[in-house]
Amino acid sequence: MDIIEIFELYPSQADCIAHLENVRWHGNPRCVYCQSTNVTPAPKEKRHHCNNCNTTFSVTVGTIFHHTHLPMQKWFLAVTLVLNAKKGLSSRQLARDLKVNKDTAWRMGMRIREAMSEHKQRIILTGIVEVDETYIGGKPRKGDPNKSKRGRGTKKTPVVGMVERQGRITAKVVKKTELTSKKLSALVRKNVDITNATLITDEYKGYIGIQKFMAHKTVNHTVWYVNGDAHTNTIESFWALLKRGIVGQYHKVSLHHLAKYIDEFSYRWNYRQHANLFGYTIQRGLEVR
Repeated sequence: MDIIEIFELYPSQADCIAHLENVRWHGNPRCVYCQSTNVTPAPKEKRHHCNNCNTTFSVTVGTIFHHTHLPMQKWFLAVTLVLNAKKGLSSRQLARDLKVNKDTAWRMGMRIREAMSEHKQRIILTGIVEVDETYIGGKPRKGDPNKSKRGRGTKKTPVVGMVERQGRITAKVVKKTELTSKKLSALVRKNVDITNATLITDEYKGYIGIQKFMAHKTVNHTVWYVNGDAHTNTIESFWALLKRGIVGQYHKVSLHHLAKYIDEFSYRWNYRQHANLFGYTIQRGLEVR
């Protein structure tokens, strides 16, 4: 869905609220506090009154839209813009597109990322699965004596990713102490169906133990990058999107929020062929909190 369709389908606040109520309650409003169905329209427009607990509520209570003072159409446009931005969308660009200030746009973006969170969605990967790690962080200042090394000697934050060929991805921020054979093997066991998958990795020694419990092929990047079905090009493509987004759009991402941005890119990757990703994201946004 694009922004033109949003304007056509949801031209007013009432249309947006009606859509949210239909998605959340399917025509049967339920109290968000006591779950009673004994509710009636409240005197205040677009709210409901619960005759059981004597409270009023709207469809946005307890969702990513809770306490917003913005028109819901702007929220729908924001969701669409974020979903369609393959390499991410900065808060300043979102602010310009929606005519809101940058702080408001940043909060909107973070709430939308809550709906895109993959932490509660445990993904079990099958088939040919590529595993690799990358490192996220800015370049050191010019003249900095503590210049960061490349590769695994860097001071940047490590991220481990696993992706099916032509399928889904799961990526996670880890500590450097977790890049050991024992920890990586446990991570693979948690996210991969070891009886129905073949793992493809580079020759990092942390992956050595994996061959003891599942099929495992390695790629020696000092000699070749592809040998039949043995390559890590898929996961490398995802890392390229992630890094271009962080460097080109966000410029800097704090460690505190890094996992949310990784979830954003993973979400777009995993649902890139979804028939109605906008509708699915709105549904998750109504359930997330």
